[in-house]
Amino acid sequence: MEAKIKALREQMEAALASVQSKEELANFWQSYLGKKGSIAGLMKGLGSVAKEDRPAMGKIINEFKQQADARYQEIRAKMDELELAARNKSEQVDITMPAVRRDAGALHPITIIRNEMVDVFSSMGFEIFEGPEIEDDDHNFTRLNVAKNHPARDMQDTFYVADDIVLRTHTSGAQIRRMDTGKMPIKMLSPGRVFRSDSDATHSPVFHQMEGLVVDRNITLCDLQGMLDEFVKRLFGGDVKTRLRPSYFPFTEPSVEVDVSCFECGGKGCGLCKGTGWIEVLGGGVVHQKVLENCGIDPKVYSGFAFGIGIERIAMLKYGINNISLLYENDLRFLKQFKD
Repeated sequence: MEAKIKALREQMEAALASVQSKEELANFWQSYLGKKGSIAGLMKGLGSVAKEDRPAMGKIINEFKQQADARYQEIRAKMDELELAARNKSEQVDITMPAVRRDAGALHPITIIRNEMVDVFSSMGFEIFEGPEIEDDDHNFTRLNVAKNHPARDMQDTFYVADDIVLRTHTSGAQIRRMDTGKMPIKMLSPGRVFRSDSDATHSPVFHQMEGLVVDRNITLCDLQGMLDEFVKRLFGGDVKTRLRPSYFPFTEPSVEVDVSCFECGGKGCGLCKGTGWIEVLGGGVVHQKVLENCGIDPKVYSGFAFGIGIERIAMLKYGINNISLLYENDLRFLKQFKD
């Protein structure tokens, strides 16, 4: 038995010397210290030892088992130490190295202009009132004085979801919904996406509008011009002027197109204003009496003005963008130009 223990000890040391991984160390444990290992086999072999020699031999086997376990723990500790050192080395960071540069994002030019416009009108006391993008025919057309057979319906190039449900062609439906509340006076702004079947260098089937509505006693066209004059000065500069030209919209009467003096050439004439010195920016007018009546507002007591601005158009003018598709292509080379 003693010869067996001596041979097993030499075999164990040779096995430990060849261990290179935790997997091999685990195999060593099973081979020598496990329930079915070689040392456990020695204990089972005590039956062949003379009865009077068994206690002494059992003690020798237990001491050998303790020595084997100590050697196992020693090798395991060294492996843990080496593994930790390797992990620390692989995770080491050289703080003197320059950092990896990650470009910060920026607001989209449409968002920038929208925020600027909202800030200007909010400072004048306008509330934000948003309506649904899928609108019924009644709010999108009929109550805005656009009858079923009205040619303005063809001008809108409408996307129909159903016979009387459309993708809104303007945000004016929100104005109807606000007037339906009956709360007076009204001073509201309705920004949002609108949809029309139209696409070229200056038009997109999906674009953004910002429409405003003021309804109160004794509101006139002069109030509209004064408000818009302040708006364009805040957006394009203090030297910019406005002018009104007669136009037609079914929901306003009188209706006007609003031009601003060219902020590029100061009104002298250039490529941006096509030599005229003026740039068209929006449309508006005095709210049609029929529209007020359709919302239960007495036109003999109240009057109002409304206007609509294309956000993309303002962005294109302010930033010199010549093709609306650039605003939707998500080209980082283009978008990076609008960082602060």
